[in-house]
Amino acid sequence: MRLAVVDLGSNSFRLVVFTAGEGWWKRTDEIYEPVRLGEGQPVNGELQPEPMRRALSTLELFAHFARGVGMDEEREVDAVATSAIRSASNQAEFLSQVAATSGVRVRVLSDEEEARYGYLAAVNSSSLRDGAVLDLGGGSLQLVEVRDRGAERLKSWPLGAVRMTERFFADGGPASRKALKGLRKHVCTALEESGWDGVGGRLVGLGGTVRNLASAAQHALDLPTFGVQGFTITREVLDALVEQLAAVPAAERAKAVPGIKAGRADLILAGAATIQAVLEVGEFSGLEVTEAGLREGVFFERYLAPEGLFDDVRRQSVWNLLRQYEGEHPVHVRHVAELALTMFDDLAAAGLHAGDPEERELLWAAGLLHDIGTSIDYDDHHKHSRYLILNAGLPGWSYREIALVAQIAKYHRKGSPSLDYLAPLGVKGDRERVARCATILRVAEQLERSRDQLVRAAHVDVTNGSVELRLEGGADLSLARWAAQRETELFERVFSKPLTVTAA
Repeated sequence: MRLAVVDLGSNSFRLVVFTAGEGWWKRTDEIYEPVRLGEGQPVNGELQPEPMRRALSTLELFAHFARGVGMDEEREVDAVATSAIRSASNQAEFLSQVAATSGVRVRVLSDEEEARYGYLAAVNSSSLRDGAVLDLGGGSLQLVEVRDRGAERLKSWPLGAVRMTERFFADGGPASRKALKGLRKHVCTALEESGWDGVGGRLVGLGGTVRNLASAAQHALDLPTFGVQGFTITREVLDALVEQLAAVPAAERAKAVPGIKAGRADLILAGAATIQAVLEVGEFSGLEVTEAGLREGVFFERYLAPEGLFDDVRRQSVWNLLRQYEGEHPVHVRHVAELALTMFDDLAAAGLHAGDPEERELLWAAGLLHDIGTSIDYDDHHKHSRYLILNAGLPGWSYREIALVAQIAKYHRKGSPSLDYLAPLGVKGDRERVARCATILRVAEQLERSRDQLVRAAHVDVTNGSVELRLEGGADLSLARWAAQRETELFERVFSKPLTVTAA
């Protein structure tokens, strides 16, 4: 399955190609242009000539691309328009020009449809069950209340970053406190009048403004970066960013505030202040970020029809990544994961660790993904696995959890397990979590070193202060026993007890 989603936004136009197979999907191409179609457009007024010219030129490029890669324009291209085109008084004239110059057929989304696509993107890329989804574009702001993963209320306001910039910060200079206060009051009033005060729960945000603010927040906190999927912007960090952004002219913000993109520097302050107001009125503690957006929502509607939802986002994201890169030995990694989880449970039952369910899930994910790096090269494949895990994002997992899974997978082969450069993302006890899980995974990997599943099971007994690992299988297990014994020194260092390996 292939689908090219063309998102005609008020600020930017984007074409994203999604490719899907049995049990997996991924983005395989993308074209982005900062068209600024909503520039100079009054609310419910006309699209202006120069933005229209830029838009038509970009759509010609998109149409040429789709034809060049052999996409069926009726079945495999879905072009959707949002706030600027939806509210334009000259919408019919513009769409007629689009059809004449590029042949692209545009589907103009209603407020509710746009909000629903944002909702589908968020709930299929996060573990959100109760709270709300925020989608901030150039022309509009959408909020969707979520209860038990279902969409309860969908609402859209003309409060996008382009509109708010032109209304409150049109001169491009440093922003006054009066202007900032005026913008926030304007947004708060609009939300309160619609009954959006005191929603509570978690808030998941999407859109280019949200992603760029997350990048700036990571720089402000001096954190290691590997995308922004699963990252949370706290209210305190957002407030500090607004102060920094407001203090300098729009043209200098990209240089003055690390992480801010030059192409968004003029709009980012209005977007950040709008989000401040949403956090205040909705009583949210912060904003969780997803890299998914309206394009993913359109794709998920078709890929996951008729329900449109993954049953378990966290598990699905791990399986999705595995199925893209599992290579020639799909049974091997599943068996390693099973052996590792059995040892984890036995060691917990013996009192050697607490048996934390979160830690067990980290081990499960790393167990399945530890060998995906072989799709790049066998040499240093443990490092390649870490790279793929970090940069794939693992939707549904927090930023910290992604880092832990990556580190556990990285140390399945050799080295002394640690958090390395990702240490700033950890919390108390994470160094020990990585060490325990990586050690268990390394022993499990040695038991399956021959990739033949001869070790059907491995169980742990703790007696007289030492740990016995008993291997069960229907053949000669001397190779597996020899391989596992190579890790006894690491095991004793991590669990403070000697390890012996026996085979029936």
